[in-house]
Amino acid sequence: MARIAGVNIPTQKQVEIALTYIHGIGRTFAKQICEKAGIQPNRRVHDLGDAEVLKIRELIDSDYMVEGDLRREVSMNIKRLMDLASYRGLRHRKGLPVHGQRTHTNARTRKGKAKPIAGKKK
Repeated sequence: MARIAGVNIPTQKQVEIALTYIHGIGRTFAKQICEKAGIQPNRRVHDLGDAEVLKIRELIDSDYMVEGDLRREVSMNIKRLMDLASYRGLRHRKGLPVHGQRTHTNARTRKGKAKPIAGKKK
């Protein structure tokens, strides 16, 4: 099993798909990485040699922000918004949708389980 950026990527999958198991790498970045490394994206991970895996690992370490660093950066950005008390920061603090969605109905994922209010029924 190949270990890249602290993640065990699945060996039976194609390289392009397996790289997306790393937080911060999607299909586009996976294609770019395969292109830079000179590896065909449709090859399976278990077919790669140690040198090719090392090349991918070095490319990711040098060019992309992934896993822990990326998570830390995102959480720091959210924390900064909350400290500034901007509108978006207040929405994060209250646990409400941040990007302008309606909350009268829906938004259950963000708001959590519905809490019944006494006397609300008509």
